[in-house]
Amino acid sequence: MGYFNGKTAIVTGGASGIGSALCESLAQRGAKVVAADIDAEGARRVAARIEEGGGKASAAEVDVSQEAAVENLVRETAAKNGRLDLMFNNAGATLCGEVRDLTLTDWRRMIDINLWGVIYGTAAAYRVMVAQGSGQIVNTASLDGLMPMPMAAPYTAAKHAVVGLSTTLRMEAADLGIKVSVACPGAVKTNILEGASFVGVKREGAIGEIGAFKMMEPGDCARAILRGVERNRAVILDGAVHNRLFWWLYRLNPDLYAALVKMGVSEIRKHRIQA
Repeated sequence: MGYFNGKTAIVTGGASGIGSALCESLAQRGAKVVAADIDAEGARRVAARIEEGGGKASAAEVDVSQEAAVENLVRETAAKNGRLDLMFNNAGATLCGEVRDLTLTDWRRMIDINLWGVIYGTAAAYRVMVAQGSGQIVNTASLDGLMPMPMAAPYTAAKHAVVGLSTTLRMEAADLGIKVSVACPGAVKTNILEGASFVGVKREGAIGEIGAFKMMEPGDCARAILRGVERNRAVILDGAVHNRLFWWLYRLNPDLYAALVKMGVSEIRKHRIQA
């Protein structure tokens, strides 16, 4: 009997990328999974694929930037299954652009999805878990939540906040029987760049520069996250050695890290759209 066997789990952003990989990996380990996403059709495909493979899954449409929608998702899942064991606040969106080119609308979109979406999911799940005396919340931040990443300031700011929220709540929740972890993956081969906003920079050029980073497969990332969840790690990296090295480099020598990152900024600026 594995750690996840028989547990009920919600995964937001479950229609693609890390989210769908988490859904499939959880189902393989015996969990009952709710794949929740604003892309309802994509979530249904993930759930159907799991069911066809003998797993237990359902799909739900949810816009994580809407408090009531997230609250309903959590409440209905807990009522239907008698409990909620795992809440993966994984949905996210990204943006590439310099602060000087961004509007407040750009900032609000990143904060609404990447931070408020996590807050809504955490708050709703936490209430249920406190009442039942157990549960585990796993928030997806990013490696960018552990160190600065220019050209993506709103995204990075939101992810830093998710790390702070998660590590703080972990301390509050421990005596109540609830575990909290934050996953901080690096570059992963997902479709997040396809839906990304590119402000003041040419999409193709920026994607080319970003694509130069070594990217991990979503399935490998999901398995690394679940290992961390099972071991109740506070901060979970994606298992890629180069990402761990980047994190340690920033912690041990922030000036050297800054010098390397500034080189990347210069490369992306070559694709800047002149006003």
